[in-house]
Amino acid sequence: AAPFVRHHPDAAVQQAPPAPGSRRQRHPRDAKLSTAAPSYIYIPTTITKHSATVPSTDDTDTHYRELDLPSFFNQIPSITMDHRPQAWGRPRDDVYGAYNASYMNPNGPNQATQAPIVTGTSVIAIKFKEGVVIAADNLASYGSLARFTDVKRLRKFADSTVVGFGGDVSDMQFLDRHLQSLDIEESYDLSTDQAPRLNAANLHKYLSKLMYKRRSDFDPLWNHLLVAGLDDAGKPFLAAADLLGTTFTSPSLATGFGSALAQPIMRRYVPDDEAAANLTKEKAIEVIKECMKVLFYRDARSLDSYSIAVVTKDGVDLKENEKLEKQSWKFAERIRGYGTQVV
Repeated sequence: AAPFVRHHPDAAVQQAPPAPGSRRQRHPRDAKLSTAAPSYIYIPTTITKHSATVPSTDDTDTHYRELDLPSFFNQIPSITMDHRPQAWGRPRDDVYGAYNASYMNPNGPNQATQAPIVTGTSVIAIKFKEGVVIAADNLASYGSLARFTDVKRLRKFADSTVVGFGGDVSDMQFLDRHLQSLDIEESYDLSTDQAPRLNAANLHKYLSKLMYKRRSDFDPLWNHLLVAGLDDAGKPFLAAADLLGTTFTSPSLATGFGSALAQPIMRRYVPDDEAAANLTKEKAIEVIKECMKVLFYRDARSLDSYSIAVVTKDGVDLKENEKLEKQSWKFAERIRGYGTQVV
C-alpha cells in the first residue's frame, strides 16, 4: 500500500497507514498542542479508479478518512428510555403514539398512612364463661407526646359487639364512620324482632376482608383490631385482625405493647378455651384491670384513664372514663437507675 502522507503545519511527514479501526499515531510535535486522549479514528475507504478498460487489481487504492468522534456520535439520534412504572411494557410514545395515562396516579401510590402520626397503644381482651371483657386506655400519642387524653378507642356495634382499635387514630375514625353507616343500614334492613346479622363473628370476617383489600391496594388501614362479642351460636367470640388482614383468635388477645406485658398475665388465667369457660365475669374484669395497671406502669404511651366493656347475651356494658385504682410505685425502687439512685 502507498504511504500515507499527513500534512503538518511545518513539514510533510510520511507515515505508514494505521491499521483499520486503530487510533492515529500522533507526531511528537502534536504533543505540544494537546495532552488529551485522541478523539478521532481512521476508517479505511476503498476508492475504485474508473477507466475505459477493465480495471486491473491495481486500480483500487485504500485511503484513510479521519473521523472526529464527538461530531460523529452527535449525528446519531439519541434514544431516551422512560423508566417510570407507568411506561413498563409499553411501546414508545414517539413511534406508536402516547397512551392516555389519566387513569394512573402520576404521584405514585398513596402514602398517607404509611407513617402513622397520632396513634393509640394497647387493646386487651379476655373471654369468660358468659362473654368477653375488652379494654383500652384513652390516650392518643403524637409521636412520643401524650397529646390527646380523651380518645375513646372502643366502639359498640349493634348492641352485641365491641371493636377495639389500636394504631393510627385517623384510620380508626374512618373505620368508625364506616361501622356507623353499616349499623344504620343494618337497622333499616331488619325488623324489630330479628337478630342482627352482623354479629361479632360476621363483623370480624367483614373487617378482616376490608383490611386485606386496603392492604392489597397499597393503602392499608394502619390498625390492629380486636372484635369481641358473641357468635352465631351465642358463644363468646374474640378475634383479631391486623393491617395486613391477618386474623387470629384466642381466649385472650392483646395489641401493641400489651402483647408482651398483658398477655402473659391473662394466659395464667385462660390458657385455653376450657379455662375460659370456667372463668367468672368478676374475675375476668379483675384480670383486665390488673393488666391495665401494669401497662400504665410499663408503657410510656399509656394512660391511667381507660374504657372497658363487658359483652354478654344481655348486651354491651361500656364504661369510657374508668380510672386505675390502688396505684403503687414501690416496685420502681428495685429498678436500677430509678430516682436518685447511683448506678
